[in-house]
Amino acid sequence: MFGRRKAEMIGPDAALVGRTDETMAVPDGHHVHGRPLSAPWPDGHETIVFGMGCFWGAERLFWDLPGVYTTAVGYAGGFTPNPTYEEVCSGRTGHAEVVLVVFDPEVCPVESLLKVFWEEHDPTQGMRQGNDVGTQYRSGIWVSTDAQHDVAVASRQAYQRALTDSGYGEITAEIGRAGDFFYAEPYHQQYLSKNPGGYCNHGFCQVAYS
Repeated sequence: MFGRRKAEMIGPDAALVGRTDETMAVPDGHHVHGRPLSAPWPDGHETIVFGMGCFWGAERLFWDLPGVYTTAVGYAGGFTPNPTYEEVCSGRTGHAEVVLVVFDPEVCPVESLLKVFWEEHDPTQGMRQGNDVGTQYRSGIWVSTDAQHDVAVASRQAYQRALTDSGYGEITAEIGRAGDFFYAEPYHQQYLSKNPGGYCNHGFCQVAYS
């Protein structure tokens, strides 16, 4: 319907038009703990967005961490406003499948989230994660503060050294300032809580982040 899946990033001029007057419905509460999936957030909380392949398995890695208020899956890093899952999978929106993590940095330092991010996928694979191929599966960190950015960059440098020592290649994960986050369809939210036997290709990548 939307064309062949692509593994090369498109530019904004080639992106699907999307929709500016229609947003995705967001469930009232998180399927695991019932807390809201959308702002406003509690005072003192921060947000960060991670792309690490299929967002079903990525989200489950964060929702139970101490200090994490809530999580939601969606699309970020692209051009098309309010894309659908089918549009993102076509490779014609430029978005990655991502997880929004809302956390209290006093309880859960961003370093704790980055440890999960680095260890639970292979950030050297470019536009894929395992057998999942396409620009929507690329690795990335989209931050909301300058402090988060500095810590993320330092963590990438540290993890690259560990990967290199273990025979892995160069990290391809991008790090940037968070732009628009578009919520994915309601059935994607906390998918593996609703479907415990569902597809998940995430797991320890064999190199610890210290």
